[in-house]
Amino acid sequence: MPEILPDAPRAPRRARALAAAVAFGGLLGVGGWWAGRDLTAAVQPVRAPLGGARLFDQVSAAVAQKYVDSLPADTIYAKSVAGLLNELDDPFTSFLTEERVRRLNEQMAGTFSGIGLQIDIRDGWPIVIEPVLGGPSDLAGVMAGDRIVRIGKEATKDLDREEVFRRLRGPTGSSVTFTVERGGQEQSFTLLRDKVHLRAVQRVALLQNGTGYVDVNVFNAFTAAELTSAIDSLVKMGARSLVMDLRGNPGGLLEQGVAVAELFLDRGQSIVQLRGRPGTAPQTFTDSMPQRWPTLPLAVLVDRSSASSSEIVAGALQDHDRAIVLGVTSFGKGSAQNVYPLSSGGALRLTIARWFTPVGRSINRPPERNPDDDVESDTVGVSLPDTIRPRFRTDAGRTVFGGGGITPDVIVGDTVAPQPVQALARAMGKNLGAYRDAISKLAQQQKRQMQSAGDLVSREQLDALYADLVARKVAPPRAVFDSAAPWIARSVGYELTRQAFGSDAEFMRRTQDDAALQRASQILTSARTPRDVFGNLERRAVSVPATP
Repeated sequence: MPEILPDAPRAPRRARALAAAVAFGGLLGVGGWWAGRDLTAAVQPVRAPLGGARLFDQVSAAVAQKYVDSLPADTIYAKSVAGLLNELDDPFTSFLTEERVRRLNEQMAGTFSGIGLQIDIRDGWPIVIEPVLGGPSDLAGVMAGDRIVRIGKEATKDLDREEVFRRLRGPTGSSVTFTVERGGQEQSFTLLRDKVHLRAVQRVALLQNGTGYVDVNVFNAFTAAELTSAIDSLVKMGARSLVMDLRGNPGGLLEQGVAVAELFLDRGQSIVQLRGRPGTAPQTFTDSMPQRWPTLPLAVLVDRSSASSSEIVAGALQDHDRAIVLGVTSFGKGSAQNVYPLSSGGALRLTIARWFTPVGRSINRPPERNPDDDVESDTVGVSLPDTIRPRFRTDAGRTVFGGGGITPDVIVGDTVAPQPVQALARAMGKNLGAYRDAISKLAQQQKRQMQSAGDLVSREQLDALYADLVARKVAPPRAVFDSAAPWIARSVGYELTRQAFGSDAEFMRRTQDDAALQRASQILTSARTPRDVFGNLERRAVSVPATP
C-alpha cells in the first residue's frame, strides 16, 4: 500500500517563515496519497474509443505537419498531457518532472546530502539565515548572517537560491569550499557533504506559566517521533500545558498526520475519512492506541498557510474537543493525491479522493469564480461566511464549520493587513526585497549597540533605515514610512535581536507580539484539564498587527 500524503499549504521565526514559503508551494500540490520512496504505484493505459483516438491523431498530425512553428513530436505530446490535466480544473493535479520527484522524496524523507544551510538572497548575495542544527556547516562554525561571497573560486553575486543550492549540494562524502564575509573579514570553509536531517519540529520551548511550545513545520517521515520526544522533554521540564503551532505548515504525509492525531486521541476515535470516486468504499483512519498525555491541556495554532495534514490534525482534535484551535481560518485543502511513476522518469500527481473530518466535515475551499464569465479559476477560493457554511457538532456539542478550511474556536488575527502596512507594501512594490535588505544591513551595523534582546528601536535607527532606502533610490514617501513606523520598528527589532543574540532570543521577542500565542497561553494558564480550555469560550476576533 502506498504511503498517504494529503499534502498541502507562520510561526514566530524568520527561518521558519522562509522554509515554509518554499515548502508551501512544493508540498501543497503533492497531494494525499504519496507513493513515497520508490513510487511503485502503477496505472494501466486507457483504451481510447476509436473516434477519440482518431480525433487526437488527426489534430496532432495537423499540428506536426502544418503549424506555423515546427514542433517536435515529444513537445506535442507533452503539451497534450498539459492540456488534459489543465482541463480537469484541479490545481493539485499535475505532471512532475524527474527533478521535482527527487526533491519531494527528499522533503518527505526529511534528509538530503549537503552541508546544511538555510539561505536567503540579500542585496544580490546569499546570506546564511541559519545553519541546520548538527549539520556540517553548524559543526564547522558557519553563523547566521554570514554572507557567502564565493563557492570554490566563483563569486556568488547575483546567483539565485536554486543555483546556490545546486553548487553547495552534492554526493555524500564529497567536499565543497566556500568563503563567507563576516564583520568585514573573509573566512573560508572546506566541508564534507553529509546526510542532513531537516527537523519537522523546528522549535521546542518552555514559555512562561508552564506552557510548552512546539513548532511543527511539516509532516515528513519523522514528525510523530520528533513531536513525541519534544513533548516528553517539555513535560520533564515542567510543562503543564502545550501549544502546538501548525501555522505555515503545508502538510505532508497523511500517515504522519494520523500518527500525530493519535498521540492526543483515545483508542477507537476516528481521525479522518477518505472518499474516492463513486463505487469505491471510503477509508477511515481510527486511533489505535491510548493517549500519551491525557491530562495535558492543548491549544493548536493555525493560519491561512496551514493545509492538508495540518488541517486533518486540527480538525480531528477540534471535532473530539481535545484541543482548542486559535488563529485564522486555514487554507482549505481537502483532497488527496496519488503520485504515479511514468516511463519518462517523472510522475503524475492525480487527485484520487477527498477527505472528511470525524464529524463529516469537508474543509475543501470552494474555487473562486469570475463574476463576469462564471468560469472557475484554478486557485483555491476565499472562505464562505459562517452564516452560509454547513454546521456540525463536536463530541461535546460545540458548533464547528465545514466548507472551507478549519475555522478556529478563537479567531486571533487580522484577515487583512492594517492600512499603513498595505500602503507601505504598495509604495515599495517590486522593491520590497531592497527594503528587507536595508533592514538586514542596519541590524548588521548596529547589533553591537544592543544591550538586551528587548531593546526598543529608536527614532534615530528608523531615520537611518529611511536614509538607506533613499540612497538605494527605493524610498517610499516619508508620510507612508512614518505611518507604518510601529510595524517597521517591530521588523527592525526582530532582525537586530537575531543578529545580536541569536534565533532563540529573536523567538522570545517575537512571542511578545504574537497575539495568537499569547491568547493561547492565557487560556491554557487557567486550564487544569483538557476540557477546561473551553470554559467561557467566545469566538471573538482578536486583532494582531501585521509585520511588513
